[in-house]
Amino acid sequence: MARLMNDEAQWIVLMGFIVSFSLFFLAVLINQSTIVGQTTAEAVSEFPKNDIRGVRGVLTESTFLDDESTYRNKTTVQNEIVILALSRQNAIITISSTTIGEYTYTEIHYNNGVIGYNEITTFP
Repeated sequence: MARLMNDEAQWIVLMGFIVSFSLFFLAVLINQSTIVGQTTAEAVSEFPKNDIRGVRGVLTESTFLDDESTYRNKTTVQNEIVILALSRQNAIITISSTTIGEYTYTEIHYNNGVIGYNEITTFP
């Protein structure tokens, strides 16, 4: 078999492969960065800050209620908030209150299956 003597053509074909491979690699890389940017933007837009603010505001107000009245006591209001959040927002809310000395520590946990939010508030 005779050896090919035209090295110029081989270099042209080799450079064509390198350029086409690099263009393919760049196209895949740009496609992946677009997907990452899109999912990050979706995660920011899915954060339910207004829902959390509403639940947090009502829970903060309910912390100062008494447990001695018949229908407006703290336990009933907080149970109703949990039921409403589950039925309207598909969110699970856990509330716990602890009084140590003159301070009341309230822990709120909000989870709607996508976002989990925890907060501990201290009231004098």
